[in-house]
Amino acid sequence: MLKKYIKYIGLPVGLSMVLPVLTFAQDSTAVATKALAAIAPAVAATPVPFISAGNTAWMIVATALVMLMTIPGLALFYGGLVRSKNILNVLMQCFIITAVISLEWVAFGYSNAFGSSTGFLAPFVGGFDWTFLNGIGINDVSPYYISQATERIPHIVFIMFQCMFAVITPALIIGAFAERIKFRGFLIFTVLWAVFVYNPVAHWVWSADGWLFKLGALDFAGGTVVHINAGIAALVMAVMLGKRRLPKGQHITPPNNIPFVVIGAALLWFGWFGFNAGSGLAADGLAASAFLVTHIAAAAAALSWALLDWFINKKPTVVGISTGAVAGLVAITPAAGFVGVGSAIIIGLLVSVFCFFMVSVVKGKLGYDDSLDAFGVHGIGGIWGAIATGLFASPLIQSAYSGAFAGNPKQLGIQLIAICATIVYSGVLTAILFKIVEKTLGIRATEEEETAGLDITQHDEIAYNEAD
Repeated sequence: MLKKYIKYIGLPVGLSMVLPVLTFAQDSTAVATKALAAIAPAVAATPVPFISAGNTAWMIVATALVMLMTIPGLALFYGGLVRSKNILNVLMQCFIITAVISLEWVAFGYSNAFGSSTGFLAPFVGGFDWTFLNGIGINDVSPYYISQATERIPHIVFIMFQCMFAVITPALIIGAFAERIKFRGFLIFTVLWAVFVYNPVAHWVWSADGWLFKLGALDFAGGTVVHINAGIAALVMAVMLGKRRLPKGQHITPPNNIPFVVIGAALLWFGWFGFNAGSGLAADGLAASAFLVTHIAAAAAALSWALLDWFINKKPTVVGISTGAVAGLVAITPAAGFVGVGSAIIIGLLVSVFCFFMVSVVKGKLGYDDSLDAFGVHGIGGIWGAIATGLFASPLIQSAYSGAFAGNPKQLGIQLIAICATIVYSGVLTAILFKIVEKTLGIRATEEEETAGLDITQHDEIAYNEAD
């Protein structure tokens, strides 16, 4: 009888002990399920970057287009403008820059420009972790992107793309010292300039560690890094080298081959689509916008220069319209990823006014011999382009960026800081490097070499042979 009572009493007591445990277990399961549900979106929100075939294909083409800008584009443009006895010297300068700077870039230039360093140097120059591309595999994803955080390109394609920028920048300076520089001195100066001027400035503006990048300076494709940098170096070189030597009473002869100038300018225009649209690092709407405004700014500037020529000099010239197109391409470069069509037209129309004035008035008044107007076009055009970016940058193109006319006057101030810093650094370092090369190897061609022509005295070749 006692067992019977214990049996009936034990049943509710046991249930009273088990039910809380079961309830707790259910509650714990529900909590765990809710926790997993909360974590799942967070995991989904951070996808792993991967190599996009479409973006990669476009960037390989863009890289080839930028190389086309130096050889043969710039080579023909500059080569056609000099006297016939110096054309091969200009072509050789462009060609050897392409070779030497490419080697410097993979050796340590890329690491200095886009790599990281430690301590106080970190905002100013990268280290040597990527020397000879150490540790970078063929399938590694680029750490740099613009509009596509996940669909990226291979790291080595980004390296090659930036290599072409490193090549063309010192090549632009050729226009200032054409026809009067020793080839050996030119080559050593160019390598030193790439190492001590181009690489640090590229780090300032484009590296994630760079001080101007962190400040918020906008330079989509190289208005500051390429054109202001090279333009200021060109001015310093022109002044320090002095004018070309000419027999008494003789003036500089007209360009030796204007068709070469036109072909070179056309190739530059064509290659600039890779230069600017490729700087978005993806085949998307941003690249398409950059492609469009690049073309429109060049067209506006070409027309503007032709009209100025027509009005002031009474006839529009082929050299003038070619120069105007290049000026427009220079000016739109920093702004290509930030402005729309209307702004591009304004940028293009005005850059020809500024550059025309510098080339036709200021250069003569100040008396410096910027042989092919490297400073007058690239320096002045780059400065205007950087300022225009601070004025016209529109959140309709990239929502994160806006200029003064879109309610962000601070951006214009940041652009001015970047311009001034680049002018001072490039100017001072160029003067120092010039003096070092001048004192050690010599840099100015002799009067006899200039008179005979640099083709024959520096390369033992002549471009045009007379028929027997």
